[in-house]
Amino acid sequence: MKFAELDLPELLHRGIAETGFTDCTPIQEETLPLALAGKDVAGQAQTGTGKTAAFLIALFTRLLRNERAETGTHPRALILAPTRELVVQIEKDAQQLGAHCGFSIQAIYGGVDYMKQKNALKEGADVVVGTPGRLIDYLKQKVYSLKQIEMLVIDEADRMFDMGFIADLRFILRRLPPYDARQNLMFSATLNQRVMELAYEFMNMPEKVAVTPEQMTAERVTQVLYHVARKEKFPLLLGLLRKEGMERTMIFVNTKREAEFLDDRLNANGFPARVISGDVEQRKRMKILEDFKNGTLPIMIATDVASRGLHIDGVSHVINYDLPQDAEDYVHRIGRTARAGAEGKAISLADEDGAFYIEAIHEYIKDKIPTEWAEDDLFVHDFVRVKQRPKPQPAGKGAGRGGKGGKPAPAKGKNSAHPARRSAAPAPAATAAPAAEGEAVKKKRRRPRKKKPAGEGTPEPAGE
Repeated sequence: MKFAELDLPELLHRGIAETGFTDCTPIQEETLPLALAGKDVAGQAQTGTGKTAAFLIALFTRLLRNERAETGTHPRALILAPTRELVVQIEKDAQQLGAHCGFSIQAIYGGVDYMKQKNALKEGADVVVGTPGRLIDYLKQKVYSLKQIEMLVIDEADRMFDMGFIADLRFILRRLPPYDARQNLMFSATLNQRVMELAYEFMNMPEKVAVTPEQMTAERVTQVLYHVARKEKFPLLLGLLRKEGMERTMIFVNTKREAEFLDDRLNANGFPARVISGDVEQRKRMKILEDFKNGTLPIMIATDVASRGLHIDGVSHVINYDLPQDAEDYVHRIGRTARAGAEGKAISLADEDGAFYIEAIHEYIKDKIPTEWAEDDLFVHDFVRVKQRPKPQPAGKGAGRGGKGGKPAPAKGKNSAHPARRSAAPAPAATAAPAAEGEAVKKKRRRPRKKKPAGEGTPEPAGE
């Protein structure tokens, strides 16, 4: 099916043509006729198959055909997504597809200017795309209202559960107009039982559409698996980077600590790389993504926060430096390459720990990852070695008398009653302080019991 065959408003057809879309993908072909007819849809398809365009086209069509029911500046459509990156990507796609529709589109997510987003909501937006947390924050302050929502879209619903957003999601859904007074669309890579329970609770008799090919992974991704010892992973990674000539590479790890260590080692060995993880400041994350998209940054190291929702053209390689503990994340990770008909390569390194996850991945993708054995000349051993960053000490850990890294407790006395008096007291010598403190502790522990006055009898037991 071609987009030109669909009964869409002319303004929307212009945006689709300028975006370069001509033929519908399977998920678009299955869901668009239902959504355009006004039915609720729960759609399932693998990553990178055009789910975003499917719900945006249905959304813009509904808003263009229906005039605003009430006067005001409150949003008419709400799109919920689990991650900031996905929100930014959806807003970008919405701006392109709806370029001629005349709707104001506002992204709401944490990590950026709080007042700027708040003022934008006050001024009014037709379509709001956001993560649950900040949306709830503004909703509680009555910055905007959900009473005029005509269409609701939940993207990556299964990820909402995985990231613990289900309570926030329900908080928002309960403040929308009745389920039969709005249209509801839900899209996800998986529609398991808990997701469908949410659909039947908050949607109006949704049509379930599952477009799941026999091959779970993208067809044009070449997969390869290397078994390697943990201490040999980095030498092998360097060898692969030099051999493959990877122009735009995403490297996935399981922890932020490992990502930082890998970042330090790659940069020390002449491979420019940056880390994107959940706790990196949003402005830095957006700058890293922009540099990676325009080719300024050749390597991006990511935790699973970036495995979904990022559409970056031209990613030539995806490397699983750590195999994911969740088999489903393997599909999402390697889906960052070979998008929109392009080709790509996914390389996985299985060490002593990662080998335990291979069986579950094979079972999930219903196939086996081809295994190759690295020749000795592929390992690089003359690399620059760096030390791993020290673990950050949790607040309060080690504090107290004699504790490692903690401050000694202030001595009791008249100078300890007020901070100014303590600061005025002469500071003991640095070398003498630990010893004196240790002696004080010993003396306190060895303090003899008070002797009873002569002639005093033994006190009677309590209660007798």
